[in-house]
Amino acid sequence: MEENIFFEIAIIIIVSSVTAWLSLYIKQPIIVGYILAGVMLGPWGLKAIPDIHFIDQTSHIGVTLLLFLAGLALEPHRIIKLFRNSLLLTVISSGLFAAITGLSALIFNFSLLESAIIGTAFMFSSTILVIKLLPTTTLHQKHMGAISIAVLILQDIIAVMVLLFIKGGESHTVLGWVKIFIAGFILTVSAILFEKYFFRKVMKKMEHFQEVLYLFTLAWCFIYAIAADQFGLSHEIGAFIAGVALASNPLALYLLEGLRFFRDFFLVLFFFSLGARLDLGIIQSILVPAFFISAVILISKPAVYYIGFRLMQEKQKFSFEMSSRLGQASEFSLIIGFFAFTASIIGEKSFQLIQLTTIITMIISSYIVVLLFPTPLSTNIKLKQD
Repeated sequence: MEENIFFEIAIIIIVSSVTAWLSLYIKQPIIVGYILAGVMLGPWGLKAIPDIHFIDQTSHIGVTLLLFLAGLALEPHRIIKLFRNSLLLTVISSGLFAAITGLSALIFNFSLLESAIIGTAFMFSSTILVIKLLPTTTLHQKHMGAISIAVLILQDIIAVMVLLFIKGGESHTVLGWVKIFIAGFILTVSAILFEKYFFRKVMKKMEHFQEVLYLFTLAWCFIYAIAADQFGLSHEIGAFIAGVALASNPLALYLLEGLRFFRDFFLVLFFFSLGARLDLGIIQSILVPAFFISAVILISKPAVYYIGFRLMQEKQKFSFEMSSRLGQASEFSLIIGFFAFTASIIGEKSFQLIQLTTIITMIISSYIVVLLFPTPLSTNIKLKQD
């Protein structure tokens, strides 16, 4: 058993590193490389890893850390300032995207509930892709970077609310949703108070011991992940609450940067497992709806964002570039689809549609950005900007 686990982890790292390098070489999102590695090695590929149960379970740590760091980035004063101009745009555009893509799914005879979940999954733009393709100076020092962060973080918050709603929907009762939101409120308040009056003082004593500080922070994350699971929530929601509670800590940004590697490593396993789950038999039956909905996303998202930014009095050039950068589905599309599938709210066909559509939009969107706008990955020397 131990030898099998060693082999599986080793082969995943080796192949994923190659496919990730190839993705960078041909200017594709790294996520696509990880998913491709899963397709190649999984049950529908070379069968090097015929049973992905262990990898699938381990990969949840990546999603847990993703949401923990998303919460950790929500520093109250900074976020309020960024959200002031972006809240209305993000909420209205998200609702429009859900309606447009949900109606598109209905055209292909998906049920009303499945179409609603499909539409909800496609509300978001890819945080990983948008941030990866923005030049560092633009991201941290310019107006476009600030707006990008505001919109993407607002979308992350909406995604967490959706995950809470899906979790409550497992009981199929209004009472189930009420209990979930009450549990979330109790955990959030307790985490904020505990962090302020106890955890912060403990961290102060170990701030010069980097290894122990990171370990202690991860312990904080997993304590609330486990507590949330006991309350009927999920590990991922608990981690997000832990991150939000820690966001006002003076060391928050330092921890955010230092823990990215842990998150990224386990996310490799998550996206690998998604690729291994891709059922090539089912995919043949969803190619038409996947390409149709992909086209809808790639056209409607930039159009809606462009109009929204112009109404916010942004310049035409800024609005065109910003809307183009946000014009794809998100890694949260995959996570919401996965949650809904494991909760038996949607079927295998809908889940595969969400995965395939997300991959298609990420690939095409990355080409558009790399060819037209400044980015670290551009092959055009005039557009290449680190």
